[in-house]
Amino acid sequence: MVKFLLLSSSSSSFIFIIIIIIIIITFCSQLCPHPKGFLCTNSPWPAANIPNHLLFLAGGHINPAVSFAMCLFGRMKWFKFPFYVGAQFLGAFVGAATLFGVYYDGLMAFAGGKLLIVGENATAHIFATYPAPYLSLTNAFADQVVATMFLLMVVFAIFDSRNLGVPRGLEPIAIGLLIIVIASSLGLNSGCAMNPARDLSPRLFTALAGWGFEVFTAGNNFWWIPVVGPMVGAAIGGLIYVLVIEIHHPDPEPDFETEQSEDKLDKYELKQLDK
Repeated sequence: MVKFLLLSSSSSSFIFIIIIIIIIITFCSQLCPHPKGFLCTNSPWPAANIPNHLLFLAGGHINPAVSFAMCLFGRMKWFKFPFYVGAQFLGAFVGAATLFGVYYDGLMAFAGGKLLIVGENATAHIFATYPAPYLSLTNAFADQVVATMFLLMVVFAIFDSRNLGVPRGLEPIAIGLLIIVIASSLGLNSGCAMNPARDLSPRLFTALAGWGFEVFTAGNNFWWIPVVGPMVGAAIGGLIYVLVIEIHHPDPEPDFETEQSEDKLDKYELKQLDK
């Protein structure tokens, strides 16, 4: 039974991240011809994250930073972490490859058959995030840590049934709005990836598909920032929520615990998920 649930959740993560990568890259390729356009980077995220968090309610998730925080704070067992993360990275790679195939002719026509990383006709930014010219690595790292910290703090709050949560079934909408707020506020510097799989796997695909391994050296070797920064931010965000809010919850009454088990299994089970 445990193996079946693990396979089901990992497979769901794999499928849903393919869908989300397709949504994001399709939006960028059709509406955003110029690198690092603010709307290009941020507009598809809220819509793409609604199916993501519908998946979350079912026990899956597509962000390695979220998976890491869940394991770190006891929401999920550590042995499941590599399965989730493997599915997330593989799904993002397959999603990027799918869109490259669908839009191959358009990508070739856009820059006269060249796949460019920088310049007016650059297309690498469609697949992964790149820093603004003024951005230092230190500032970029802080940007990703802070953005993901806010993300995890609010995600933990939304799925904590002992907190004042959103109405049942509207959690995906709430997190979509959260993505709008974070991306609109913190997306200008480098695109506000907040998800190592969403950035690293498509970047690796572009390196293999013709853009070259300069995708890893562009922006003063920026590539590791959207990978490490979200992991650090997730740990900090989860720790802040636990220390500032979670440990201060009053002990529930016995009747309340019974009601939780019967009526609100989908909420605080973020704490108990997969144990």
